[in-house]
Amino acid sequence: MARKKPGEGQTALVTGASMGIGVDLAECFAREGYNLILSARSAGPLQDVASRLSAAHGVTATAVVQDLGAIGGGSALAQAIAQRGLSVDVLVNNAGYGHAGALTSSDLQTQLGMIDLNVRALVELTYLYWDRMLANRRGGVLNVASTAAFQPGPLMANYYASKAYVLSFSEALWEESRGTGVHVSCLCPGPTVSKFRERAGTGKTRLAKNAGAAMASAPVARMGYQGWKRNKRVVVTGASNQFIAGFGKFIPRTTLLRMVRNLQSPA
Repeated sequence: MARKKPGEGQTALVTGASMGIGVDLAECFAREGYNLILSARSAGPLQDVASRLSAAHGVTATAVVQDLGAIGGGSALAQAIAQRGLSVDVLVNNAGYGHAGALTSSDLQTQLGMIDLNVRALVELTYLYWDRMLANRRGGVLNVASTAAFQPGPLMANYYASKAYVLSFSEALWEESRGTGVHVSCLCPGPTVSKFRERAGTGKTRLAKNAGAAMASAPVARMGYQGWKRNKRVVVTGASNQFIAGFGKFIPRTTLLRMVRNLQSPA
């Protein structure tokens, strides 16, 4: 008899699953037997990922196209999932975006949309599935934040603030769910090879030029998944990123702000 995989009989919903870390996180869950619900805005790439992971790992992978940045997008996604007769055991909140530059360097829609996707949709989906997870005493939530969560970010203020929210929210839920069998982890990557950098414009900053090689998305995802399996509260990827995340606690706040502003300035 084949050994049962940890995720057999369960389903993981992964947002932002058409590229980058989202795809690799979905593969981590599929490899361990979880069926998948994959969501993103782009139908073609999303279906390609679903087909590939289903064939590679022998799981069911359902693509559900949804713009989570739209108000009510989380509820619309949950409704579409329910209409397909599917349920969610694990929620991976990976969808998000950033914008490098001063607050008014983009239009207001871009700044508010960042909050809508990075924060509001994440909370909405977690709220909708949380009670069922607790009742079942299994599954959980894996939220993707950033090392940006550990300090304010001049010249990328809204993005840093949104990820600080995600980190704080995740840690609080980790404590609320302690002892229930429900796992909560917050994945905080540093610079990662993905299309996020292209959209955000962070590749042109001093931080990008001085940080060395960005980590590939696959090992980032594996660290996040393994951390979630162990119910590790916060997962910071890589020793240098762990140092940076902890460094800010030991220097004056005004000094930290100047340092981050310098790093976020154009190279």
